[in-house]
Amino acid sequence: MTDGHLFNNISLGGRVGNNPGQFRLYSGGLAWKKQGGGKTIEVDKADIVSVTWMKIPRSYQLSVGTKEGIRYVFKGFREQDVSNLTNFIQKNTGTTPEEKQLSVSGHNWGAVDINGNMLSFNVGSKEAFEVSLSDVSQTQLQGKTDVVLEFHVDDTTGANEKDSLMDLSFHVPTSNTQFLGDEERPSAHIFWQKILAIADVGSSEEAVVSLEGIAILTPRGRYTVELHMSFLRLQGQANDFKIQYSSILRLFVLPKSNNPHTFVVITLDPPIRKGQTLYPHIVIQFVTENVVEKELSLSEEVLAEKYKDRLQSSYNGLEHEVFSKILRGLSGAKVTRPSTFRSCQDGYAVKSSLKAEDGLLYPLEKGFFFLPKPPTLILHEEIEYVEFERHGAGGASMSSHYFDLLVKLKNDQEHLFRNIQRNEYHNLFNFVSGKNLKILNLGEDGQDRTGAVAAALQSTDDDPVDPHLERIKNQAGDEESDEEDEDFVADKDDSGSPSDDSEEGSDASISDGEKEKSSKKEASSSKPPVKRKPKSVDVESSEKRKPKKKKTKDPNAPKRAIAPFMYFSKAERANLKNINPELSTTDIAKKLGEKWQKMSAEEKQPYLEQSQVDKKRYAEETAAYRGAGAAPVDVDSADGSSD
Repeated sequence: MTDGHLFNNISLGGRVGNNPGQFRLYSGGLAWKKQGGGKTIEVDKADIVSVTWMKIPRSYQLSVGTKEGIRYVFKGFREQDVSNLTNFIQKNTGTTPEEKQLSVSGHNWGAVDINGNMLSFNVGSKEAFEVSLSDVSQTQLQGKTDVVLEFHVDDTTGANEKDSLMDLSFHVPTSNTQFLGDEERPSAHIFWQKILAIADVGSSEEAVVSLEGIAILTPRGRYTVELHMSFLRLQGQANDFKIQYSSILRLFVLPKSNNPHTFVVITLDPPIRKGQTLYPHIVIQFVTENVVEKELSLSEEVLAEKYKDRLQSSYNGLEHEVFSKILRGLSGAKVTRPSTFRSCQDGYAVKSSLKAEDGLLYPLEKGFFFLPKPPTLILHEEIEYVEFERHGAGGASMSSHYFDLLVKLKNDQEHLFRNIQRNEYHNLFNFVSGKNLKILNLGEDGQDRTGAVAAALQSTDDDPVDPHLERIKNQAGDEESDEEDEDFVADKDDSGSPSDDSEEGSDASISDGEKEKSSKKEASSSKPPVKRKPKSVDVESSEKRKPKKKKTKDPNAPKRAIAPFMYFSKAERANLKNINPELSTTDIAKKLGEKWQKMSAEEKQPYLEQSQVDKKRYAEETAAYRGAGAAPVDVDSADGSSD
C-alpha cells in the first residue's frame, strides 16, 4: 500500500481481553475494523495527541491517545514493524512515538500517573498496568489509607469475555508524597477525590435526557433510560447496563403491523452481557401514540460546537421518534426504517415464528429482521439462497393456508421462518426476487418456471392457482413416507388395526340382498333416497358395527426392538449438542438424519449389528411372553421399520 501500512490480526485491547481485526495506518490517520465485520474505529491525525510503544508478551503494543481523552490500545505488532511505523507516524502526524517498558517484577509498590481519564500504575520507570477511569462505576474510601474502585459489570467493553475486572484496591499510606495531605484529609482522601472528579460515578455527569418506565423486551424488564454525552445507561431494579456510543452500530425504528406499538432496536458490537447470555440487540417497545416533551441538559455553546446540526435544545413529539433523534445525534449512529415491502394488511412485516417463538419478520432493503425474540438480523450479503417450503404441520388443510421460508446462509447456518400466511406469498416472493436473492425452488432452467410464477403473481382471481406453490406441495407430497414411526405408532391388535375392523363391521351390517335392493331402488327412483329402519336387527352385526376399544398395553409385554438409526442417534446426539449448543432439538434431529443418509454401509454396520441383536432379543422375549405355542416373530420386522 503506497498510502500507508496495513496489518492483519491486530487486536483492540480493553479492560478485558481482545478483539482481533485489521489495522490500517495512512497519511490521514488510522483505522481499525473488527474481523468478520462489525465495529470500526477511525482516528483523524489532527485528533492524535500521544503515541507510545510497549513490548508485551509475544508482540508489541501501540497506544494512541486522542484530544477527547480516549486511549486506544492495539496489540499484535512485530518487532520489525516498530521502526517503520514510528517513522511514518512522526512524518504524517508530527507526533513522536515514545517507548514504555512493561514491569514484570510483580512488585505491588509504585506510583500512580493520571493522564486524562487513564490511570497507570508504574513501578519505577516501567508500567505495571493501565485502566480507564471512565469504566469506574463506584469508588469508596475505606478507612484512612485504602481506596477501592468498582467497575461497570455489564457494559459492552467486557461482553466477549468470561472474566472481567470487577474491582481494584489501592493502599495509600499517610507518608505518601505524591498526594500530600494532612490530619483532616490524609493522602488516600486526596487520591480518592482526584479519581472521583474524573471517574464515571453516578452523579459525576448529568444525563442529557432521561426516559422512565421504558419497556425493554431483550434484556427483558422496565428500565430508566439515560442518554449521556458519551454513553447510554439502562437502569433497572436488578441490572444496570452502561453502553458506550462507540459500540452502537445502527438503530432500527420498525412499527408493528396493526398494533399500537413500535420497536426501536439498538444493534451493538460488542454486545452487552447478562450472566452468560449475550445481547447483540436491545429491543425497546414504545407505545406508538405516546407524546413527550424533553429539554436537553446541554448549553448553547456545547450544542453549537459539538452537536451542530445534529441536536436541538428541545424536542416535542412521539416518544419513539424523540428517543431515536436524540440517540442518533449523540452517538452518530445511522437509522434504518421500514422498506418498500408491504404485507396484505398494509403492514411492514409478516407474521411468522422462529424457534417456536411467534414474532414479525421485517423484509428490509439490506436484510431481514425477526422481532422481538429471538431478535435475528440477516443481511442480504450473508444469504446463500432462500427456499419457499410447504408448511409441514397441521395436515393438508393447514398446509394450504401457510408456508415456510428457509434462509440458508453462506456459513451453512439456516433460519426457518414458519407459519407465514399463504396470502403473503405474492408480496414476499416479489420482494425477495427483486433483491436478486437466489430462490432455490426456481431451479437453474429459469425461463419457464419464472414465467409461470410471474403469471400467477399477476392473476386477479380471488383465489388464484399459484403453480409455484402447487409445485412445492407436490414435492412435499412425493417426499412423504408411508412407513410408520415406531416411536409414535399406536399399539395394534394382533388381528389388525382398529380402522380395518371398523370398515369390516360397516360392510357386514347389511346383507347382500339388502344391498342389491337398495341399489335398484336408488337407480329407478327420481326422488331422494329415504332412510328406513331395518325390519330385523342382527345382534352379531350390531356388535361388529361398534368400533373396537383400544387395548391397554400390558406393562409386562416385551419392549420393541430399536432401529439402527436410533442407536446411531443415541451415540451422536450428545456430541452434536456439545459442538452446536445453539441448535434446537428439531435442528439436531435434522442434522442427525442428514449425517445418517450420507454414511456408507461400512459406517452403518455397527449400528445394524446392534439392531439385529435387539431384534433377536425381542423375538425371544415375545415367544416367552405368548407361551410355548405362540407363533414365532419375524426378526427382520421386529422393530417395525425398514433399514
